[in-house]
Amino acid sequence: MIVYPAIDLRGGKVVRLKEGDPNRQTVFSDDPLATAQTWLEQGATWIHVVNLDGAFESANNNGRILELVAKLKVKVQFGGGLRQLSDLVLAMEQGASRLVLGTVAVQNPAIVAQAVERWGAEAVCVALDSRNGKIATHGWRETTELTPVELGKKMVMLGVKHALYTDVRRDGGLQGANVESTAQLARDTGLRVVASGGVQGVDDVSQLAATGMVAGVVIGTALYEGRLTLQEALKAAGGQNAG
Repeated sequence: MIVYPAIDLRGGKVVRLKEGDPNRQTVFSDDPLATAQTWLEQGATWIHVVNLDGAFESANNNGRILELVAKLKVKVQFGGGLRQLSDLVLAMEQGASRLVLGTVAVQNPAIVAQAVERWGAEAVCVALDSRNGKIATHGWRETTELTPVELGKKMVMLGVKHALYTDVRRDGGLQGANVESTAQLARDTGLRVVASGGVQGVDDVSQLAATGMVAGVVIGTALYEGRLTLQEALKAAGGQNAG
């Protein structure tokens, strides 16, 4: 199971939002590159980077940060505001290894299919962000009638293999990962599901790994607040691979 340290970017800073609420923000670093370097030195082979400004449709220069992080020779899973094919092309040119597609998967799934065809299934991940069992879009400000399983199965039909499942109500809140729902989503869709939201310590990582169904875990607040170290998370995940 792969551990993805999270770097959420807003205004060029590393932040965490509680439940995706921009009014409930904590700034952890003014230097995203140094933060990425820290995770790399501690054993990360992947970093999960989110352009929150893009998700909230705000003007930003976070692509420059993506370029710098990618130059560290670490794989970057990148999302936030990727809603047109031109956005995807630019992110790949800036060094992303895998694109996380959320709102566009609901509104324009043809773009997801184009991305899979253009860069391959390993470079595409669909975001199954869920609030109260329904898919949330537009930076989690809107909710659809689709369930994560329904959207996941549609994406499988387009050739998607990877998914990111975020329980929005738990994100940034250290309430514990939604282990059961994450594993069940993987079973129901056949996707390689990465868990996100709520991880509060090493036990969450161990429980996710123990399911044998979860492909990875994104960890943010717990790492930044020192509730576990990246080394502890990697050990609990069973040793990180390059998948």
